[in-house]
Amino acid sequence: MRHAGGVASQAKSKSPFGASSPFGKVLLATGPEGLLAERAAEDVIAAARAEDAQVQVTRVDAAEMDAGTLAEITGSSLFAERSVAVITDVGALDAGLHDRLAALVADPPAEVCLVLLHAGGNKGKGLITKVKKAKPVTVDCAALKPRDLPQFVNGEARRHRVRIDAEATAELIDSVGHDARALAGAMAQLANDRLDADAGGRGYGTIDTELVRRYFAGRAEVTGFAIADAAIAGKTTEAMEQLRWALATGVAPVLLTSALAGGLRQLGKLIDDRSGMSDRDLAAAIGVPPWKMRTLRQQARGWTPDGVMQAILAVSRCDAEVKGAADEPEFPLERCVLAITQARGRGR
Repeated sequence: MRHAGGVASQAKSKSPFGASSPFGKVLLATGPEGLLAERAAEDVIAAARAEDAQVQVTRVDAAEMDAGTLAEITGSSLFAERSVAVITDVGALDAGLHDRLAALVADPPAEVCLVLLHAGGNKGKGLITKVKKAKPVTVDCAALKPRDLPQFVNGEARRHRVRIDAEATAELIDSVGHDARALAGAMAQLANDRLDADAGGRGYGTIDTELVRRYFAGRAEVTGFAIADAAIAGKTTEAMEQLRWALATGVAPVLLTSALAGGLRQLGKLIDDRSGMSDRDLAAAIGVPPWKMRTLRQQARGWTPDGVMQAILAVSRCDAEVKGAADEPEFPLERCVLAITQARGRGR
């Protein structure tokens, strides 16, 4: 059985298993486009949780697995608990475990859903050949071709309940490039703007060329993302280098403060969350694509609500300065980045 994992399927999240239960089944997501593979895995997990809210989800890198780990994550529980076992980079699995995994794919436990993520290529090719003989559900995660990008961007718009016209789609691709993750992140940022401005968060705002240019002219917001990620992660040297490069290439300071503020708002929403929602539902509430939740959780380590508040205040001051309160924007931005990296861990 084969599931089409191309760009059209990204508009609406669906289980690769269709309406049937994911338990007792195997999904193989193979190909170099990691974003599509991660989304396929998240769709399976969402389907499993919809059927059983108490399902146990385990993610393991194949390179770190041994026979005991494989048995543990795919074995039946004494309490008959259902589980989803996601094995990433399956091509790196020890050769001694290939036959065991192939046997599991051929006859998966009834209470387990097994998800295998393979980046394609020759790594683990022999294992993948064995796995495919058992006819698992397969998602093709081929790299997006240039002709696929407009359809992908429009699918991303629908995921976020907004519209984007053809001219704005072309402008976004020209500005951001052909990387699927970058395009998905850019669309999430634009959708947040439109949902707030046009639809009160209810959806169906429209993204036009003017909005795309405001955020992404000269790849400005992509640079802003890099600075924000480095600063929030506490990587002071990297953040300062990115900042100086951005300023040297003419990126508007107001776009940099916007990116810093956006990253901190997302971080704050995650830290404050006590809802117990799934990652997919929480991603929708925060306003990020599901694949970014792992990055956000990694960034959240070392942060407290008090630290986030102090960092946001620093960005607010910097924003006022770069909009006219300061003669030169470079120094306020440098102080702001330093304040963010120093705010990690405060309030503990």
